[in-house]
Amino acid sequence: MFNLSERQRVLLSLIIHEYVRTASPVGSQNLVGNYKLDLSSATVRNEMTALTEMGLLRQPHPSAGRIPTEEGYRYFVSSLIQDTTLPETTRSTITHQFYQMRNDVDQWMRLAASVLAQQSHVASLITSPHPSRARLKHVEIISTRGRQVLMVLVMYGGEIHQRIQSMSEPVTQEQLSTTGNHLTQLLQGFEPDAITAQIPKMTGLEQDVAGWILDEMTRSDRLITGEIYLDGFSNMLAEPEFAGSEDARKALQVLEERPKLENLLSRTVLNGAVGGVQVLIGGENARAELRQCSIILARYGSPDLATGMLGVMGPMRMSYGRSISVVRFVTGLLSDLVSETLIDDETISYS
Repeated sequence: MFNLSERQRVLLSLIIHEYVRTASPVGSQNLVGNYKLDLSSATVRNEMTALTEMGLLRQPHPSAGRIPTEEGYRYFVSSLIQDTTLPETTRSTITHQFYQMRNDVDQWMRLAASVLAQQSHVASLITSPHPSRARLKHVEIISTRGRQVLMVLVMYGGEIHQRIQSMSEPVTQEQLSTTGNHLTQLLQGFEPDAITAQIPKMTGLEQDVAGWILDEMTRSDRLITGEIYLDGFSNMLAEPEFAGSEDARKALQVLEERPKLENLLSRTVLNGAVGGVQVLIGGENARAELRQCSIILARYGSPDLATGMLGVMGPMRMSYGRSISVVRFVTGLLSDLVSETLIDDETISYS
């Protein structure tokens, strides 16, 4: 779409870097001075005018410098951005933190959200690994109060589901434990359809519990993602574009409200390849609330076992190289953990 000279490509890249750093329109004199360019201010100004006419830059005020447009950011991300990686010391530290808690899915998620927010300096989101189809691994039933019991379901892939049920008549903990053990042996590895076929063969308490199991697994299959973890909201609210802004509140609501977030993910990375990074800039986002934001998303995990989504969200004036590199690194790390650990999920715990 754009036929830029090499000089224009360099200048556009420098303007974006400078604007990301300062959040202020970039002038030709500042650009020449800050980057020691072997060009006159007049030459740089002429090139900035050409880039503006192409739609890659804009001038917010007649006397101001230039700032990138959505098209400018897109060209930068698609054609100019450097293939950066996190420093080795940073990668080693993050990897060590994850492997210290390698059997705890909940801690993985909280750490991943924290790492993404800290390293990108914007808001982060991650969803826990979610299988394409629920398969039962273990059921436990615990007497709580009166006739109420807590049913705990452990699925292959690491998901844990808890449900409070009321019994029609009092049942001892011994009966509940016996029923849970027997149903675990009978239904382990079964998907909902297979459990449905077994229920008519049961009677009494086992039939009731198997019905609850089926309901919970069916509900799980209807979910698009696993549990959602968020971090870094203060980072985003501190950005000049969003300080005291209604735009920031509306954008963050998309992350906080599950239906809105699932709608966003279903339109982007949900069906994409594991490990692929997608960058949505401004108007490329499906939701009007996100028109002032950029989002970097990726899918992690093992398609045959369980997958989740992770990413960061901030103003269009974000550090794309750094943010893409941290999203890509955490995606690869979590994919390895899912493949190495969840495949042997006798070792899985969930805090």
